[in-house]
Amino acid sequence: MKNIQNIKFQAGSREELLPGFSTEFPYIATRAELDRYAERFVPWHWHEPVELFYMESGALEYCTPGGTLLFPAGSGGMVNSNVLHMTRAVGRPGPNTQLLHIFDPSFLAGELGSRIGQRYVAPLTGAPQIELLPLFPEDPAQSRILQLILDAFRFADGSFGSEFRLRDALSEIWLLLFERARPLLDAPLTRSKNRGQIKQMMAYIHDHYSERITVSELAASAFLSERECFRVFQDCLHTSPAEYMKSYRLQAACKMLERGREPITAVGRACGLGSGSYFGQLFRKHIGCTPSEYRRKWRDRDN
Repeated sequence: MKNIQNIKFQAGSREELLPGFSTEFPYIATRAELDRYAERFVPWHWHEPVELFYMESGALEYCTPGGTLLFPAGSGGMVNSNVLHMTRAVGRPGPNTQLLHIFDPSFLAGELGSRIGQRYVAPLTGAPQIELLPLFPEDPAQSRILQLILDAFRFADGSFGSEFRLRDALSEIWLLLFERARPLLDAPLTRSKNRGQIKQMMAYIHDHYSERITVSELAASAFLSERECFRVFQDCLHTSPAEYMKSYRLQAACKMLERGREPITAVGRACGLGSGSYFGQLFRKHIGCTPSEYRRKWRDRDN
């Protein structure tokens, strides 16, 4: 199981890059140390593989277009395929660890068009109303699934026969999750979450964040009106286009400060955050320290 302390993305999008993930064996197990992430949060992203997670320590807030849920230690759940989500460590500083099974649906379904895929996998992964299935230990049935998720990590060591045992374990978990989700499959969608449009606009911001971006330009990138642009951002990310752009630019600035030696003023300009004084004020307001202090903190951490 690989320890993870940051997140990487596919070029030009917010789709997560999953190191070690391959078509030969579309599964990875990771141990995400959220207390080691910058600002103890993972920004909005998505991935086609399904995510099963178990909270080993601390507490984590999951945000999806459908809302926000809190997961304390001992709880867990499933994040569906291609669902936008953001996570944030909550509570006092300290260990905040999440164990994750990440796998492509084909790992269980087999060949495209198989009976297993059509009957048990595609109905769940293709259900936009099912973004996140939470599991809490207070419920005996959910507690059983959580224990199975935790137990399955012992098959992620690559030992002889572990691939078969892992697929069997995840198949048992999947069937239990599918039974739990069945009542939701026929539930009407209260409102489309416009997944494709929000991803198009996010990609546009990621490609042009160093430039001045107007709402009109952003809306046009997804063939929307400005009014619809505001609605889609609010529905999917629970924020405005301007706030998301500012957040993304600050994230980009944090990465430059962590990894590079460019002058502070150059970092601000490169990230579309303007002059040194404005950049410094904005950074302190949202990150809690000056850019120089932030860079020093990360250099001290790496030494």
